[in-house]
Amino acid sequence: MRDASLKFLETLVNTPSPVGHEVRGQRVWLDYVSRFAGETFSDAYGNCVAVLNKGGSPRLMLAAHADEIALAVNYIDDQGFIYVRRMGGVDPAITKAQRVTIHARSGPVRGVVGNVAPHLTKAEPDSKKPQIHDLFIDIGVGNRKEAEKLVRIGDPITLIDQFERLRDDIAVARAFDNRIGTWSVAEALRLLSAGKKLEAEICAVSNVQEEVGLFGARQIAYSLKPDVALVVDVTHATDYPTVNKSQHGDVKLGRGPTITHGGCNHPEVVARLEQVAKARKIPLQHEAMSATSGTDTDVIFWTRGGIASALVSLPNRYMHSPVEVVNLKDLQHIPDLLAAFAVSLKKGEQFKVKI
Repeated sequence: MRDASLKFLETLVNTPSPVGHEVRGQRVWLDYVSRFAGETFSDAYGNCVAVLNKGGSPRLMLAAHADEIALAVNYIDDQGFIYVRRMGGVDPAITKAQRVTIHARSGPVRGVVGNVAPHLTKAEPDSKKPQIHDLFIDIGVGNRKEAEKLVRIGDPITLIDQFERLRDDIAVARAFDNRIGTWSVAEALRLLSAGKKLEAEICAVSNVQEEVGLFGARQIAYSLKPDVALVVDVTHATDYPTVNKSQHGDVKLGRGPTITHGGCNHPEVVARLEQVAKARKIPLQHEAMSATSGTDTDVIFWTRGGIASALVSLPNRYMHSPVEVVNLKDLQHIPDLLAAFAVSLKKGEQFKVKI
């Protein structure tokens, strides 16, 4: 991976982008893509778009969500301890004893999620798994009045963990879900801006509020009216202890990105992805789905009567935790695949199921 692209990934991952409060991360993304696009813009809720070869046909949307799971200040007790509300799929059990940043209007406030010492719970029977309402944050104040000078109800909260390379191409961060997606569509745009002549119009999209209902993707897909869409997200790597492969599939780090079959994934778009991957010698893994994919693809594909769509995913260990682990070589293949797909599009090409 080139140095500037790796630096962009680190900055993107380390910039807090809690769901519903994605502005800082979106600014980082727009600043990067603006040098490769003919036009950039954002909409009312902060969905961001970078356009290349405007007026081309078909219109291809490359989309990924910018938000990360987070907490929000929900209640402050008389002693100044802060109780929280979940924003997205936060696991309370792994959130205890973590350092956090509360993104207050006057600036960041550091705190810790409290955890009762084992010495004080020895005599108690085995406790149940903690619930979100059990979590409390200590910001080092003595009462509610002091706390309210620093934070207010609704302020978003993220964990502090940062990007780090564990070894060689194995990296860890708290928010690869789904900054790897917005990185990938930006990098695909960069490759296309310096490559062959395009027939298609390319709309690279960094959309908001996926973690709480796929809302941003609905908004921007409706506005852009793309002819075809490729969505980038993470998927569960299953190559570590205790994961049932017969239930969750066989997905490994280092074997390339995955493509998903069935449901919202248009068979002709999937076939084209497989074709260009083979031509470019890009390794692919395969996943099956039932009713939904759990990604923005689920809402993009039925927008405006149907948009031919497909999902490309990066294997990710320990999803929705502060220690998500990915392989950077797998990640590098994704923008290559997206760009190759874009170049393969013929003028005015449409994807339809063959009857």
